[in-house]
Amino acid sequence: MSNNTSSIVSKVWSFCNPLRDVGVGYGDYLEQLTYLLFLKMADEYSKPPHNRKLNIPKAYNWESLTNKKGAELELHYATLLRELSTAKGILGQIFTKSQNKIQDPAMLAKIIDMINSEQWLVLGADVKGDIYEGLLAKNAEDVKSGAGQYFTPRPLIRAMVECVQPKSMHTIADPSCGTGGFFLAAYDYLVQNNKLDKNENKFLKNHTFFGNEIVAGTRRLALMNLFLHNIGDIDGDNFISPADALIAASPITYDYVLANPPFGKKSSQTFTNDEGEQEKDDLTYNRQDFWATTSNKQLNFVQHIRSMLKTTGMAAVVLPDNVLFEGGVGETVRKKLLETTDLHTILRLPTGIFYAQGVKANVVFFDNKPANKKPWTKEIWVYDYRTNIHHTLKKNPLNIEVLKDFIACYKPDNRNKRKETYNEDTNPEGRWRKFSYDEIIARDKTSLDISWLKDKSLADLDNLPDPDVLAENIIENLEAGLANFREIILSLNIK
Repeated sequence: MSNNTSSIVSKVWSFCNPLRDVGVGYGDYLEQLTYLLFLKMADEYSKPPHNRKLNIPKAYNWESLTNKKGAELELHYATLLRELSTAKGILGQIFTKSQNKIQDPAMLAKIIDMINSEQWLVLGADVKGDIYEGLLAKNAEDVKSGAGQYFTPRPLIRAMVECVQPKSMHTIADPSCGTGGFFLAAYDYLVQNNKLDKNENKFLKNHTFFGNEIVAGTRRLALMNLFLHNIGDIDGDNFISPADALIAASPITYDYVLANPPFGKKSSQTFTNDEGEQEKDDLTYNRQDFWATTSNKQLNFVQHIRSMLKTTGMAAVVLPDNVLFEGGVGETVRKKLLETTDLHTILRLPTGIFYAQGVKANVVFFDNKPANKKPWTKEIWVYDYRTNIHHTLKKNPLNIEVLKDFIACYKPDNRNKRKETYNEDTNPEGRWRKFSYDEIIARDKTSLDISWLKDKSLADLDNLPDPDVLAENIIENLEAGLANFREIILSLNIK
């Protein structure tokens, strides 16, 4: 990182603590920064050498903010946000439901001056992106913001992309894209591993990525995050839809789907009862293309993702354990997935890597296939990176180095050359093992929740984890248990 870049990063970060002292959290700061950065960069695009004509009214452009102070600035900024929220395209999406969260006009003026002192377009996409990604990560750490649920660990995303190895001139979708982490990792992979010509670069910038994000604030962050990383144009089409992806089948199919559908098993809708009170009801999606009708959100996403793929499409999806072992509809969905796709790999993830506590999750890799009388899945390879693994968000966070053994075992270049590391006699602690289709089908409820390693945490009292790790594990287990009890209560309609 150059000295100039470091100074800009320091400037952007320098306002976080003073703002927090007056009640403005990372999320609110990030939103205001998004509005202001977008306007400043639009202003730069409107001047030489770019000379673009953008649909931002002169009364509400960047320059309209730079010559006002005090109460006049505060009033004008609030009006600007309201007016721009009605605009079309990406502009309107960036400013949807926007509000001024910085009530101190002097502080707002300082942030405007800080942004105004830089020429943002001359900074590399990686620099602008690094600044913004850093703020997104910080926001995810802020428990009060609740933003962690939209933030998938970047090392995990990178590992998934390196296994899938997306190709140039192919489409990539994420039906629950959060802040756009999968898109950015795929973009970086394509740029770093290919010598792209003019047409390929144009396709990558404007026609590769497609997503859905129903939370307006998160969608705003995603659009800005991608734009700062050189994906999309300031006056281009909006490629992240605010629609609920599960409502209907995708009008087009894609080459790759990379996703981490939202945590929480139930989809719900709010309605007003006869007494005028607000109530929640389980939401089911009556899709003719689904194998089963259910209110289980993750099972619906599994079915939807499969339907989004071209017949040659590939998917890598983060899914909680319940999707792998639940009976009933869960078993139906798993059997259909094994029959209609080549579900070839499962990566078992440890706890302590997500901001939502106690989450036990996996990455499931599958390739879509055309209709066939026989099941497409012949064998499933499982990598157990959970048993006897201890991660915490602060002291021992997940990093790409610890996932490199999985990537090597996955053999992205040629999956036919895979070799088990597990051997009952010579290497009983091997983490990489395959299971045939017949073995899977014979399991109770066709369960894909497979483990074979011995948990040493209780057997080896001399090598217990550090007390803080044990405490983290206890908290995670308790919170996971509470979450399960809440699901049971909801399912029984107990109030």
